[in-house]
Amino acid sequence: MFFLIIGLGSMGKRRIRSLKALNVEKIIGFDPRVDRCGEVKEEYIVDTYTDFNEAMENNPDVLIISTPPDLHMHYAHIAADAGKHFFTEAGVVDNGMSELIGKLEHKGIVGVPSCTNRFYQGPKHIRNLLDQGRIGQPLSFTYHCGQYLPDWHPWEDYRSFYVSNKETGACREIVPFELVWLAWVFGDVVSISCMKERTGILENNIDDIYQILMKFQCGALGHLMVDVIARPAVKLMRIMGTEGIIEWVNTQNTIRVSKIPDYSWETIDLSIGTVESSYINPEEPYIEEMNCFIDAINGVGDYGYTFEEDSKILSILYSAEKSSERHKHVVIE
Repeated sequence: MFFLIIGLGSMGKRRIRSLKALNVEKIIGFDPRVDRCGEVKEEYIVDTYTDFNEAMENNPDVLIISTPPDLHMHYAHIAADAGKHFFTEAGVVDNGMSELIGKLEHKGIVGVPSCTNRFYQGPKHIRNLLDQGRIGQPLSFTYHCGQYLPDWHPWEDYRSFYVSNKETGACREIVPFELVWLAWVFGDVVSISCMKERTGILENNIDDIYQILMKFQCGALGHLMVDVIARPAVKLMRIMGTEGIIEWVNTQNTIRVSKIPDYSWETIDLSIGTVESSYINPEEPYIEEMNCFIDAINGVGDYGYTFEEDSKILSILYSAEKSSERHKHVVIE
């Protein structure tokens, strides 16, 4: 297959590395920025274009859309209309998504949104432990995910790209990124309460902390805190069940599980993986995600996440924001 990477920033480069790790040879890239095109051409030996139409003249089979979130649907519709398989990064904007879902029902192509967190070791182990009944019925969890925004892309000014825009702000983007795997583990969210704020310590106008309380259909209660002000980065979770506790400390690459009845602890070590310079997350989950996407195109596997599901996840984000603005609990229909 012949791949076109749309957007050659941090994620576009990561997707190129993932494809190359899977021995994909036919890759080209598009980005309106000349400097990014030059970087990718030199580092990854990939032909690049600053004109999208010119890139499309190469007739790629698959489009990987790694643009800022507010452009995902624009290029997804182009791909769908052209009958090309496509993959979009995680997003926060659903304008045009329902129309896209309608197109995909009739086009006979694979078009999917990213769900990378489902491929991370922590979430995968947690899901398996709960499926095995290791702590009985899950009753509640608290989960904190945070990283200081200027540390996201230390090579560029955080005020100069989409993470500092109100609609596509960094904290707002990470909430659904985390909800994708939380809903995979705990099921549908039925009600939600949220407080979000701009603390003022960043030089932009985005809400930089979300505190969210959720009730899941299974009866479990969850607390999710997402921020872009934590220094150092933190990803810490504790799940309480009827027969024990699971603790995940991502920065230590460990999961601990309590054992009933003596309350002893079992420690599961998670491999660090391959981490590129200036990145904090390993390459392996992204490679696995891209492999699943390619398998789905080839008809030998199910990618496992759809735009219908993504639309539900974004509705949870919007309900959380509605709760914060109205200062009241919101029931999700």
